Amino acid sequence: MTERGSERWAGQRPTTEGSTITQIEEAATSEPDVERQRVRRRRPQKKKAPRWLTLSGYGMVVAGLAVLAWVAWQFWGTNWVSDRRQEAVAADLQDGWAEGNDSVTTDFGRAEAILHVPRWGKDYAVPVLAGSSDEVLAAGIGHMEDTADPGELGNYVLAGHRVTHGEPFADFPELEEGDLVHVETRTATYTYKLDFDGTDLEVPFTEDWVIQPFPKNPDGGVQPPDDVGQRLITLVSCAEIFHTDLRSVVFGHLVEKVEVDR
Repeated sequence: MTERGSERWAGQRPTTEGSTITQIEEAATSEPDVERQRVRRRRPQKKKAPRWLTLSGYGMVVAGLAVLAWVAWQFWGTNWVSDRRQEAVAADLQDGWAEGNDSVTTDFGRAEAILHVPRWGKDYAVPVLAGSSDEVLAAGIGHMEDTADPGELGNYVLAGHRVTHGEPFADFPELEEGDLVHVETRTATYTYKLDFDGTDLEVPFTEDWVIQPFPKNPDGGVQPPDDVGQRLITLVSCAEIFHTDLRSVVFGHLVEKVEVDR
């Protein structure tokens, strides 16, 4: 190759190399845009859920919150309300006794006594109201209809909630044979001694022999002893914390009556 030819090729090389470099730079500059376009093309489009499915989801959330609210109300709300009702009823009863009345009529029923159970604490004092309606049991302990009055011949039957609505019988299973319970009235305090533990007897709620004046177990099992007299007390509550058709029952008998001068 002649020197002139070499110079010609040498002179063109920068132009060729420059052109090549420029093309590379342009390609490098354009590659991100191409890549972004590819990414955009590959990105799948989100499909909207059917309207009915969305509404169903919202409905399930609302239903779940409603259930939680109901449970919270049952286990905490009703207890908060009933605790204050019990305090108000007990205060009204004390005022009535001071005025010479054996019982007082409250917004929740007729209050007639106060139950004390040392096993459940020295401060345990819950009003006893006549009857066993939901309203009565939400304000204290119910004195079952057509059963004896405190200290009288026959069977003085008391019923109370074990859970919710103040749960006055929450610790029913802790009762033991020989425990004392005191029923305070305007004129006297009656002391009964329990004949069984709180877990010794469970019966279906349809078994009414336990609330008879002189209970007699048709199966010959747990029943008041024959040698304790005929002035009895019977405590009744749910056998389990949650809903059940079984009732826990404890029998006791009168051991002392102390007159009260108010």
